[in-house]
Amino acid sequence: MPAADFTTMAELRQGLIRKALRYAIFAADPNVAAVTAPFDETGLLQALPAGYLPVGYTTTDGITFSGDLSTSDVESGQSASPTRSDVETDTATAQWVPQETNTAAVALYENLALSGPGALPAIGSATWTWSRPKTPPTRYRRLVFIAEDLNKTTGNPLYIVRHFPSALRSGREDEQWTRTSEISRGVTYQAYVDDTAGTDSITWIDGPGWRDYAPEEEGGG
Repeated sequence: MPAADFTTMAELRQGLIRKALRYAIFAADPNVAAVTAPFDETGLLQALPAGYLPVGYTTTDGITFSGDLSTSDVESGQSASPTRSDVETDTATAQWVPQETNTAAVALYENLALSGPGALPAIGSATWTWSRPKTPPTRYRRLVFIAEDLNKTTGNPLYIVRHFPSALRSGREDEQWTRTSEISRGVTYQAYVDDTAGTDSITWIDGPGWRDYAPEEEGGG
């Protein structure tokens, strides 16, 4: 075999290290259209369907995507390692801490409708009031997470869009009132399979900065 150059083999490319320089979270009730094409054919980011509300500012911890993966192993007397392993559960969750007291942040934390009956009125238009029901309703949401980064070479934006077409609140943090910090309402939402989408999570990467990585130019990104 021919001699190899380690640098060539490793294909270390600083331009492909991504950061969420800006990011945003959007939420909608399940009767709102799911996101199916966040980019057009040229890679330009498109507006979300009507009904998605922005969560606004969050703490500097940003969004944490995690989950739980468990497998079932078969052990055999002739092997020290499992001879078969199958996935039992593989769940996806998203956690964030909003800093704004806006419609989406409060509704997601308090398990309120985002639109229609039971939804909070526009900010400042009327009194906001809600009560904890004896039996909390099971409210599924549609969630969209968008991160913006820049192509190192061209400076053009590229985007990572993640969509939970069906998500349910699985946890919430303490709400603390103090004059030394903002009132925040941290939540965790777990993704569930949407019947129409056929999945619990969809991710896209595109944008002008992504299209700048043309195949013949990939080594210079």
